[in-house]
Amino acid sequence: MTEVLVLVGIALAAASGFFGLLFRRDSSAGQTLCTSIAVAGALSGLAGVAWFFATGTSRPINVPWSLVEGAAFHVGLDGLSAFFLVPIFLISLLGNVYGLGYWKQSEHPTTGRKLRLFYGLLTAGMALLVVARNSILFLFGWEIMALAAYFLVVTEEEKPAVREAGWIYLVATHAATLCLLGVFGLLRGASGSFTLVALSSGSVSPGVATAIFVLALVGFGLKAGIMPLHVWLPGAHAMAPSHVSAMMSGVLIKMGIYGLVRVTSLLPDPPVAWGGTVLALGVISGVLGVAFAVGQHDLKRLLAYHSIENIGIIVMGLGLALLGRSLGRVDWVVLGLAGSLLHIWNHALFKALLFLSAGSVIHAAGTREIDHLGGLARKMPWTALAFLAGAVAICGLPPLNGFVSELLIYLGLFRTLGFGKEPSLAGAAFAVPALALIGALAVACFVKVFGAVFLGTARSQHADHAHESPRSMLVPMAVLAGCCLAIGLAPQIAAPVLAKGISAWAPNVPSVAQQLSSLAPLNWISIMGVLLIAGLAAGGALLSMRLRRSVVEKGPTWGCGYVAPTPRMQYTSSSFAQMLVLLFGWALRPRTHRPKNLPLFPRQGDFHSEVPDPALDEGLLPAFRFSARLLSWFRVFQQGNLQAYLLYIFIALVALLLWR
Repeated sequence: MTEVLVLVGIALAAASGFFGLLFRRDSSAGQTLCTSIAVAGALSGLAGVAWFFATGTSRPINVPWSLVEGAAFHVGLDGLSAFFLVPIFLISLLGNVYGLGYWKQSEHPTTGRKLRLFYGLLTAGMALLVVARNSILFLFGWEIMALAAYFLVVTEEEKPAVREAGWIYLVATHAATLCLLGVFGLLRGASGSFTLVALSSGSVSPGVATAIFVLALVGFGLKAGIMPLHVWLPGAHAMAPSHVSAMMSGVLIKMGIYGLVRVTSLLPDPPVAWGGTVLALGVISGVLGVAFAVGQHDLKRLLAYHSIENIGIIVMGLGLALLGRSLGRVDWVVLGLAGSLLHIWNHALFKALLFLSAGSVIHAAGTREIDHLGGLARKMPWTALAFLAGAVAICGLPPLNGFVSELLIYLGLFRTLGFGKEPSLAGAAFAVPALALIGALAVACFVKVFGAVFLGTARSQHADHAHESPRSMLVPMAVLAGCCLAIGLAPQIAAPVLAKGISAWAPNVPSVAQQLSSLAPLNWISIMGVLLIAGLAAGGALLSMRLRRSVVEKGPTWGCGYVAPTPRMQYTSSSFAQMLVLLFGWALRPRTHRPKNLPLFPRQGDFHSEVPDPALDEGLLPAFRFSARLLSWFRVFQQGNLQAYLLYIFIALVALLLWR
């Protein structure tokens, strides 16, 4: 029953976009039909997952497949796959509803049908690879996901920046697939079949196991956006439509995490170096991800870098769990993996909420530039409230859900203090202040964003003519905000699900549910969250009463007593973040363009600052340009002369005979 419902959901999601091709390009009826089928598929998938968590029963489907010798259509659910299916179907459902108002067919006749077609295929591909129990089927779902995401990124393909972001993503995703071919080839050699089963201790040599781990870390790390493998992520997330960005950031990059979690669950006896490496990469991604986010002016690009930050937090938890497996520390495994898995859910919820809120701003104001916005809280109060909820959650502040998962990782990392003298364990201890630094920088970044976008006064005509979004866009945002609050106030509801996921990854850990309840103060989190909300409500009521009894003089925000204040007197995102950008200048390498040698009475000038991505703009792209120039020298050999080509073949044959 469980697998059947999930497969029905996958089939409906994959087929949903094809029905729109039967209607005219500007047909609203076709859009409504596609959305209805996609929503039905998501509900079917969620029903299958709920059935699994309620009953704990799974009946895998294994049908012979003549596509490749040894391959099979083998699907099944366990605690890990069911856990990842929840955000896949939930964010897909809400994204489809959101698209009714955000990307109307009548307003986007040339791209609307294509977007819905590949949105459904993206959902189906991700769900298929998660339930796959055969590596060939896994790669089949992986490629559907990868190609569908490419066509979604280049939805507005007439724009050069969009095409560039799409090509960078395509190169990165195919490099990841190449690594995965090596991973599954080595697993096939070790296990003797394409079935994804845990290897027994001693069945694989340490060298082969390390090769599998390294290839998996690179291949899945590229998809997840672990630094420095993140080069495709900021551009793709920024250029895609906002509900596509929510799907990519909230769900698609988690497929890299799923693959890494799944492969590490199959490998026996992980050495300490594996966990130390993963934990170190998590720290680097978390700290530098949020540091790059602080320096961004583009609202969606800023949120994209925060995805790298949160992937770093997730990877930190996984690294701690790997260290726990290596050293026999069950508490590290339980707290590390519980925090990592719960943050996967939490990040899917609040990052989708933030991208949908950003899409609401873009839909109303027509720009992503933070310095062109301002004062939107008056004209878009519900969007401002939704963005504020997502900002509080992503900063890891109570009483929302980001606090809970980060607390679990904190508790696990604190348990490494004073344990052993190995370098990797010292690094685990240093992850504690790194996680604290990530939270502090995230707060600073979102104070900047919320203040510049929603507070103050409008900085341009874009913000001055903004309006609130329709209900079809606001309702999905409200659902996501409600989910963030529910997990933040009642994390106990996620505890049984987390226990099943941990048991699937580390089946040798006994009584996971009991250990999780004893190691994590989930009940106290609920109590303190309720008390915090009560205190905030009481403080708000008291402030409201005092304002009613006193005379309040209204004026422009940040007017500072000037007779005729202008929007130029407000902080911009650049000026607010300048100190932090300079503090991390060794990594961010900011570029500033300003007038030089100003006279006593200067003429009109301009000031511009930007934070490029060193890995992409100063590393990868220059390397590709150099390779293109180098390879262009070989064009001299391609002259279209048949005799020359025959000579090349003759030289190659002689060289092969001599080499033999």
